[in-house]
Amino acid sequence: MDAQKIRTTEGRGRLYDSVLDTVGNTPIIRINNLSPEGVTIYVKAEFFNPAASVKDRLALNIIEAAERSGKLKPGMTVVEATSGNTGIGLAMVCAQKGYPLVITMSEAFSVERRRLMRLLGAKVVLTPRGGKGFGMYRKAQELAEANGWFLASQFETDANADIHEATTAREIVADFAGERLDWFVTGYGTGGTVTGVARVLRRERPEVKIVLSEPANAQLVASGVPQERHADGTAASGHPAFEAHPIQGWTPDFIPKVLQEGLDAGAYDELIPVAGEDGMKWARELAAREGILTGVSGGSTFAVARQVAERAPKGSVILAMLPDTGERYMSTPLFQAIGEDMNEEEKALSASTPSFQL
Repeated sequence: MDAQKIRTTEGRGRLYDSVLDTVGNTPIIRINNLSPEGVTIYVKAEFFNPAASVKDRLALNIIEAAERSGKLKPGMTVVEATSGNTGIGLAMVCAQKGYPLVITMSEAFSVERRRLMRLLGAKVVLTPRGGKGFGMYRKAQELAEANGWFLASQFETDANADIHEATTAREIVADFAGERLDWFVTGYGTGGTVTGVARVLRRERPEVKIVLSEPANAQLVASGVPQERHADGTAASGHPAFEAHPIQGWTPDFIPKVLQEGLDAGAYDELIPVAGEDGMKWARELAAREGILTGVSGGSTFAVARQVAERAPKGSVILAMLPDTGERYMSTPLFQAIGEDMNEEEKALSASTPSFQL
């Protein structure tokens, strides 16, 4: 771009009927300062969705698929278990469409998330930390059964992977039309992203290798231990390979049915674990060096993309998913080293001009 020319915008060429029409079409952004020499890394910035995460896609499709099928009728209460982002997306959708929403969430997840959901009109039922993800999952099932509510079932519903096949994957194919793409890197929460995107990439861009990641201390897929399930595919218990990890939104303590579909279909080529500390490190690096604000899950995906890039042939192109925004992690260890008060250098700068006063 000519440094002497001011940037201009022209509008989107349309007026939107509601916030829900702004879900999807998130940008793919080149990493300029943190890519190894000779290799190009791009990120798909899902925080450009209206409620700032990839789960906006899922939330919208769960509700609209249920409306189309007749399972969700006007005035019905929606209930779901979530680590936060799906709940925030559902709260946005339900606020716009007029459905009451009840969220169950482990008290282990960040307070920002429960506040955002309550701000958007949802009720948030906290479950004990010791119950892990399966505890909040079971609580949502109990509430749905007891009250006749619509259970969103993000971990099992076909609407999950379907929306990533119909939108996320289509955007990737369109944005890389005529361009090289060698690797696609993602983690998993429900498994919807990898399962849905893989359906399209396997058909239309078979040269792209798909890398799946999970926390180094909670390697459920790598363990090879099957998930116990009920006849309908829902998880019957927590997975024995699970340990608590700091990558919120990734890897609940069971293997979701949606992810299992992808695993059974061969949706990934390589499985790479990542430590939560590395995810936080690279989330901070993306903020400080690229001006890209993402959460621990995005930092973790980028950490894996960096590992791939370090060994990739020159000229390789890698795309990493960034599921959400860093602002969702203000009360977590991601921001622990970021002070509220001035440090010594900042105090010195303040004192360097006459207006300085203690």
